[in-house]
Amino acid sequence: MEKLVIQGGIKLFGEVEVSGAKNSALPILCASLLTSDRVRIRNLPHLQDVTTMLTLLGHIGVDVELDEKMGVILSGANLDRLQAPYDLVRTMRASVLVLGPLVARFGKAQVSLPGGCAIGQRPVDQHIKGLEAMGASVQIDQGYLSVSAKRLVGAEIVFDLVTVTGTENLMLAATLADGETVLRNAAMEPEVIDLANCLISMGAKISGAGSETIKIEGVPFLTGFDHSVMFDRIEAGTYMTAVAATGGELLLKGLDVNSISALVSKLTNSGAEVKSEGEDLLLRAQHRLNPIDIKTAPYPGFPTDMQAQLMALNTVADGTSTVSETIFENRFMHVQELKRLGAQIEIEGNIAVIQGVPGLTGAEVMATDLRASAGLVIGGLIASGETSVGRIYHLDRGYERIEEKFGRLGAKIRRVSN
Repeated sequence: MEKLVIQGGIKLFGEVEVSGAKNSALPILCASLLTSDRVRIRNLPHLQDVTTMLTLLGHIGVDVELDEKMGVILSGANLDRLQAPYDLVRTMRASVLVLGPLVARFGKAQVSLPGGCAIGQRPVDQHIKGLEAMGASVQIDQGYLSVSAKRLVGAEIVFDLVTVTGTENLMLAATLADGETVLRNAAMEPEVIDLANCLISMGAKISGAGSETIKIEGVPFLTGFDHSVMFDRIEAGTYMTAVAATGGELLLKGLDVNSISALVSKLTNSGAEVKSEGEDLLLRAQHRLNPIDIKTAPYPGFPTDMQAQLMALNTVADGTSTVSETIFENRFMHVQELKRLGAQIEIEGNIAVIQGVPGLTGAEVMATDLRASAGLVIGGLIASGETSVGRIYHLDRGYERIEEKFGRLGAKIRRVSN
């Protein structure tokens, strides 16, 4: 098992090219199941979750051809196994996104109940509710969802809570359904818009993506596509937060600053200087930052996937701050690990109260989930002395070559085997 070893207390300076977004790449990969034509997906991040999804698509029967430019060519002309087994699904919740396309195109699918990070209850009941509203029969047996339908039919579906994967799965399914499907209380994330744009390029009729109401008029068939995955706003935010926390300077290239406005606002309030021009963003933080209160919320609110990183920044801010987690009920597992570095944090229900301290001190810590891993890396970069972060297989699910990118910013960080 590998870990990251960090010699912290160094101000970070330099430039980072933002990778493609994992949370956009995964549903777009699943869109390949909707057509027998060849498709090309560019700007794929080199991540464990992407590898897992490609392996799953290959198991289903998709022909997978990697190119040399961070892209892949897929062909779903000869799918012969409409099943996603537990061994491939257990590590990644997004595997459930094969369900909608398979049922829409073939009328049946069997998918293991998904796994992923242990950050709380993330049920698939909204996926099931939507597919049943579209005329599908759903059975749960021995840990598998078995779904069948002669042909899906359009329906009006009101989500009981905002769900990104639920919105994406039902949008994928509705593209080939008979009639119009209306998704209400839909997720508004930029990744949902990216998926919609990809589907529209295939011939889908979709309007309203990025709003609370998405309308999809089903079509008889979809064609191939050539699509470049949008930038990863969580990766961008992680590097911005790390550089701000260490008091450095960062030039980020290849992003849309509008989609990270909630984070930019918080970092600006902390005292960091943020300027953008085109697809570039410049951040400077040359003094101890002010504490910033955050409350996670669905987009366009503050993203839960940036909560751990901002908490790490707050541990050395000049004052007291609060972090309110409203999305996942078990997403404070990094708190005890940050306290091992000397952070002063107390939890009151779904609120963490952080008293900033002048500095952290290196220690051995252990990651519990993907974004907690990033928060602990930032803690290690802040701390004086050596910090080792264990269980970084979580980190590899969502960050491309993180030690290399931080290394380019001057961080002393290396990957070692235990």
